[in-house]
Amino acid sequence: MNNPIRRLALVMACMFASLLIASTWIQFFQAGELRDKPGNRRTLLATYSRERGSILVDGEAIARSEKVDDEFQYQRSYPGGPAYGHITGYYSFLYGSGGGLENSADELLTGDAPRLFFRRLGDLITARDPSGVNLELTIDPRAQKAAERGLGNQRGAVVALDPRSGAILAMVSHPEYDPNRLSGHDADEVTKAWNQLNKASGKPMINRAIGGDLYPPGSVFKVITAAAALSSGEYTEQSSLPGPAKLRLPQTNVDLPNAGGGSCNGGQTDLGLALERSCNTAFGWLGMQLGADAMREQARKFGFGQQLNMPMPVTPSSVPEQINEPQEALTAIGQYDVRVTPMQVAMVAAAVGNEGKLMKPYLIRQTRGADLDVLDQTRPEQLGRAVDKGTAATLTHMMERVVESGTGTRAQIDGVRVAGKSGTAEHGEGRNPHAWFMAFAPAQNPTIAVAVVVEDGGNAGSEAAGGRVSAPIARDVMKAVIAP
Repeated sequence: MNNPIRRLALVMACMFASLLIASTWIQFFQAGELRDKPGNRRTLLATYSRERGSILVDGEAIARSEKVDDEFQYQRSYPGGPAYGHITGYYSFLYGSGGGLENSADELLTGDAPRLFFRRLGDLITARDPSGVNLELTIDPRAQKAAERGLGNQRGAVVALDPRSGAILAMVSHPEYDPNRLSGHDADEVTKAWNQLNKASGKPMINRAIGGDLYPPGSVFKVITAAAALSSGEYTEQSSLPGPAKLRLPQTNVDLPNAGGGSCNGGQTDLGLALERSCNTAFGWLGMQLGADAMREQARKFGFGQQLNMPMPVTPSSVPEQINEPQEALTAIGQYDVRVTPMQVAMVAAAVGNEGKLMKPYLIRQTRGADLDVLDQTRPEQLGRAVDKGTAATLTHMMERVVESGTGTRAQIDGVRVAGKSGTAEHGEGRNPHAWFMAFAPAQNPTIAVAVVVEDGGNAGSEAAGGRVSAPIARDVMKAVIAP
C-alpha cells in the first residue's frame, strides 16, 4: 500500500471512529436532554397523542384532555377557566407546561412518575393505551367562589386552609388569566395571547398567593410578635405596655405613630388591648424589648424561611438577618424588610387555630386512575410546633377580641366565634397601603383559616385599612364553608 492510500485509509478510519463515538454519546448521554428540548416536535406530538390526566375539584374537571381531529390528537381544555387558572396552570404546545399543577405535577398527569411504574407495566402487558392519572384537589368550590367574588376587580390574593390538616380550601390570585387561551392549536392565536399576558401591567400570570415580589405583612405580623412575647414567659395578655401617640425610634429623629395619630388607651395599655386596637407604638416598644432574634425565631417556627412544595413551590417568607434597634420596632409591626406570601400568613392563622401545631399545606387530596379508582391519598403532615397549646389559646382569645370589638369587626359571622387580625401595610412613599386580614373560625374548633391581601388598598385607595377592605372578604370565604 503506497503512502497516499495509507493516509486516506487512516483518515477514513478516524472519521468512522468519530462517528461511532458521537453517535454513542448522543444515544447514551444526550438522548434525554434532546428529547426534553421544548422545540422537539416529535416529542410534542408523542406527548399530545397520549391522554393527559384530569384535574378535579369536587368531582368536576377544571382541566381535562379532549379528543380532537388534528395531528396532536388531544387538546387541553379548562372548564374552570380563569377562576382556577393559577391552580391548573397551562399546557401549551408552543410554551410547554407552566404556572401551576400542569408543570409541578406534570409527571403524574402524563403517567410518567416513577411511583406509577407498575401501572405502566400493567398497561404494557394488557396493551392498554398509557394515560396520566387524575388529580382530585382539596379545593372547596364554595370557598374558591367566595374568594373570587370578594377580590373582584382588585389586585391581591386569598388563601384558605383547613387548620387541622393543611388542606388548601381556596387559592385565588388577581388579576387572573384564562389558560384556555394558551392551550389551543392555532399557533398565531396562542402566540398573541402569550404576548398579551406577559406584557400586561398587572402581571396576571404571577400567582400572588405563593410567589411574586411578596408583601410586607403590616400588622398581621403583630400576632407573631405577641406569640414571641407570650412564649418568652415574661409577658401575659394582661402585661402592661406603653402606648403613646408616637414612639421616638432610638438613634433617629423619626417617630413611629399609631394609626389615626392618637395614643393607645391614654398612653398605657396591656398586650391584649394593644392587639385588639393594633397599637403600633406598644408593639414597636415590645419588639425592641424582645429583640430581633426572638422575633426571627418565632417567625421561623411559623414557617418563615421554609421551602415548601404543595406541589407548586412557595417562595419562602423572610425576616431580615441584620436588624438594628429602630428596625426591631418596625419589624415588630410587620414593616421594614419583612416579606411574606399570603400562604404564609394563612399558615400563621391556621397554626394558632390548631393549638399551635403547624401543618404542611397540600393541594392534591388523591390521585385516581382512568376509572377514578383511588391510587394514592395524601396524608396530612405536621411541619412543627409554632407555639405551645397554652400560648395558642391565649392568642386565640386575643384575636377573638379583635373581631368582637377591635379593628376586625367586619369579619363577624352571626352565631360563630371568629378570631382574626387586620393589617395595613405601607410599602412606599405616596403609594396606597396593602390591606390585610387573617382569621380562623369557629374560634374554638376551627375548620378554616384564611388570609386576604388587597394590593394598594384596592377600590378604597388611600382610605384602605385591613379591617375595612379585607375583613369582609375573609368573612365571606369562612362563611361559605362553615355557614353556607
